[in-house]
Amino acid sequence: MKIRNRLNPSDPCFSFEFFPPKTDEGTANLLKTLSDLAPLEPGFVSVTYGAGGSTRDRTVEIVSRIKRDTGIEAMAHLTCVGHTREELRDMLRRLSDAKVENVLALRGDPPQGQTTFEPVEGGFRHASELVRFIREEDFNFCLGGACYPEGHVETGSRNDDLLHLKRKVDAGLDFVITQLFFDNAFYFDFVERARRIGINVPIVPGIMPITNYEQLQRFTRMCGATVPMRLALQLERVKEQPEALVQLGVAHATVQCMELLSRGVPGIHFYTLNKSPATRMIVSALRART
Repeated sequence: MKIRNRLNPSDPCFSFEFFPPKTDEGTANLLKTLSDLAPLEPGFVSVTYGAGGSTRDRTVEIVSRIKRDTGIEAMAHLTCVGHTREELRDMLRRLSDAKVENVLALRGDPPQGQTTFEPVEGGFRHASELVRFIREEDFNFCLGGACYPEGHVETGSRNDDLLHLKRKVDAGLDFVITQLFFDNAFYFDFVERARRIGINVPIVPGIMPITNYEQLQRFTRMCGATVPMRLALQLERVKEQPEALVQLGVAHATVQCMELLSRGVPGIHFYTLNKSPATRMIVSALRART
């Protein structure tokens, strides 16, 4: 199933992102997590794409297994990092042969130890080039991309970042998923500005339940997401109380999602970090209210 056909404000879907484990035990745990989430009827799940060759292979393997063994629609992430055009073409063929129908086309982060992104010789510098390449090669994928309500950390201004997104969409994206955010005002403002310049594809909000204080600090530094002052103060008070922090994180994400759904989002994408309990609690609460 093409994900673009599942994104509908009148019947929004919930989706979940995972990263490919590095071991067989990790893979078994991931499939168990998926089993726990299956009763929530996810619209799709996505699997990220690591910089290492073995991790890349696991992305293809896991996406194929999810689609084959669970019946849940799966989307593979694909990045430009370390890849020539020919290598990307080969990866796309492998995904197509595995009957994968959905790909999230990304530039990717610079490899560990590098501060700026540099493409390999014969590779791509921008996600828009990867999207255009996939379309020109005539692969029949439904293509998603990333967007940044608060602006990408490498971009000088939010307007410049929005123009980069317009180029990606014009190259052939079917939908986009946002970077995580904790203040819905950023999302609503972003959607309004995107529509104003002719970006008309579905914009799916990305939500990360807060379950670990140090992890939150690390992620917000990496992606530039803003934690609202009131939430930051509440988190500071419970940062040494794991259960209370998870309860606060789940409550905040649930309220976020309720407002997003009430204002007509086409779906909500959860960054699960390969753990299901917090996401299960949120989605169960949301389904109980519908």
